[in-house]
Amino acid sequence: MLSRLFSPSGTTADGITECEVIKWTVEPKSTVQAFDALCEVQSDKASVEITSPFDGVVTQLLVQEGEIAKVGAGLCLIEVEEESDTEDIVKEEAPVQLAVKPSSESRQDEETPVTRRPHPLDPSHPALKADEVLATPSVRHYARKNGVELAQVSPGSGRDGRVEKQDIERHLSRQAPTSPSHAITNQDVVVELGRTRYGMWKAMVKSLEIPHFGYSTTLDLTALYRLLPTLNAHIPEHYKPSPSSPPPPLAVSPSAVYPAPTLPQVASSQQYTRLTYLPILLKALSKSMLEWPLFRSSITPSISDPGAKPTLTVRPHADISIALSTPTGLYTPTLQSVDTYTMYGLASSLKHLSHLGRQVPCGLTPNEMPKRGGTLTVSNVGAIGAGEFAAPVLVPGGGVAIVAIGRAKWVWDVEVGDGKGEKRLKVGISWSADHRIVEGAELAAFVECWRGYVEVPERLIADSV
Repeated sequence: MLSRLFSPSGTTADGITECEVIKWTVEPKSTVQAFDALCEVQSDKASVEITSPFDGVVTQLLVQEGEIAKVGAGLCLIEVEEESDTEDIVKEEAPVQLAVKPSSESRQDEETPVTRRPHPLDPSHPALKADEVLATPSVRHYARKNGVELAQVSPGSGRDGRVEKQDIERHLSRQAPTSPSHAITNQDVVVELGRTRYGMWKAMVKSLEIPHFGYSTTLDLTALYRLLPTLNAHIPEHYKPSPSSPPPPLAVSPSAVYPAPTLPQVASSQQYTRLTYLPILLKALSKSMLEWPLFRSSITPSISDPGAKPTLTVRPHADISIALSTPTGLYTPTLQSVDTYTMYGLASSLKHLSHLGRQVPCGLTPNEMPKRGGTLTVSNVGAIGAGEFAAPVLVPGGGVAIVAIGRAKWVWDVEVGDGKGEKRLKVGISWSADHRIVEGAELAAFVECWRGYVEVPERLIADSV
């Protein structure tokens, strides 16, 4: 029998010279096998479980819980079966800082070596191949994807030296400072514009052909603020995410005599739990567009004769584009026939557009981005910034007008409350219209029509919304 001095050499991360023993999972006279947990150590980088590289019996703990163990010094003594004579063992263990001493029970006669599972810390164990390293298939795929050899990070921080994803990430982070692609430099870097941003570049250059007319004002949302809790309390069930537990059965069923209408299926990307002001503002805007055909019109230039007089195409419904900022760029998907939607349906469609836009690559398709876009565009800049007003820009083919909606704020309005003033919730709106076909007075009157629906939402109820 031989007693082997086991040290934490090679078990901790690069650059670690000492670690604290947090907890021993064995005690003297405990029988262990290769890969059995011995103790848990804590360095300034991570907590690591140390496993046994040998089959044998723990004879002595050299470092107690709470004490500091130096990397390369001994942690414990493990008595193992003698595999060869003492001289050979000492010779092969010297490079990995493992000391060997004969025990009182050491037998001099030769015995057949005990076959045991190799361990990464066993000095007699050769370098591991990638397929011999303990790791899950997903971790192996992640390592291949990042060009990391699993043997370089073995043993890992998982049980029995299993390599985990965070082991590979730590390995990559140590290499990052030497990578030329991430090197910090004081020189200029030339970056080519992506496809979406270059498209925005060209559109903004073309926008210089349009004479813009700007108009800014505020809308009073106080009435909508009082109405919103009621609307949120009655969101149709098919727009809500499925509850974790089924609702209790009704005492009286509406389908007792005849089956009630089945609610349409709604994808999870279209479900929501809270209604916001934007769907209501869009619905009110669509009602105003029905009253003002000019704002549901699009310019139709003459294709055969560029110098000929252009015409207007008046659409039967209110088509509104939504400016959508996404990880891959700015898009303007279109909600068609907004006047036919309910406010709940609009909220569902907006949620779905946002879901598609956040995907990389962008998930918007020609269904959401038709060649014939909206006649009006809405940019909800208040959802990101705290500004009140903006100067939105029209592009050719982008409709006859665009509006930027700011962030709603509570302000003191001295013109209400019988002259005493009153606290009101107001939002700033900024319009830009194509002054080639929209007169300033027409835009102002159209905005006042919109105000009438927003500030007196009872009108929407009368129109069976």
